[in-house]
Amino acid sequence: MPILPRRRGPDRSAALAQYRRRARFYDQELALFEPIREQAIASLNLGPGATVLDVGCGTGLSFGLLEQRLGRDGRIVGIEQCPEMMANARTRVQRAHWHNVDLVCAPAAVAPIATQADAALFHFVHDILREDAAIDNVLDHLKPGACVVATGLQWAPPWMWPANGFVMAAALYSVTELASLGQPWDKLRRRLRDVVFDTALLGGIYILSGRCDPAGTKH
Repeated sequence: MPILPRRRGPDRSAALAQYRRRARFYDQELALFEPIREQAIASLNLGPGATVLDVGCGTGLSFGLLEQRLGRDGRIVGIEQCPEMMANARTRVQRAHWHNVDLVCAPAAVAPIATQADAALFHFVHDILREDAAIDNVLDHLKPGACVVATGLQWAPPWMWPANGFVMAAALYSVTELASLGQPWDKLRRRLRDVVFDTALLGGIYILSGRCDPAGTKH
């Protein structure tokens, strides 16, 4: 697999600078991954009236699909540390006249979450999934048995060099923690039960779903 520079962990200040630069064009950049988003949200199995945490919600691209499943009685809590990305998310909410979306501008590890949710979505938030404190904070605010879905980049098998070339280019542009692309989901997976694992893009993208396990949320 490709060799990338090793870092000890996610760099929050670098991530902020990265997403501030990307905020203006972020929606267009993510267009290629919309089928993955649709699959991830479908895997949450949300019903009307449910509450979902959208962790690292970015500009709110998932809100529309979530609203279709939750209805007016449901609730979305969008968590995003980048003010510029959050400003775009807030504009999206205002333009759509959604009154059931709470926006929390804070790192996932310390975000104040004033609810116990039915589900959590981690869509292409590699750095967040490498922080134990971030995962713990989110899972601590889920109901027992809540559905958790995560997607993101990973190394494909070594012989899938076109996929790994794409993963390398995308990772250098979008994450600050590169050393764990072999199993970027491992910290989350250890905290879940009934895990289902799927891949796309010749193995270069993962879709993981499972259930919150109250007895094993901290490791």
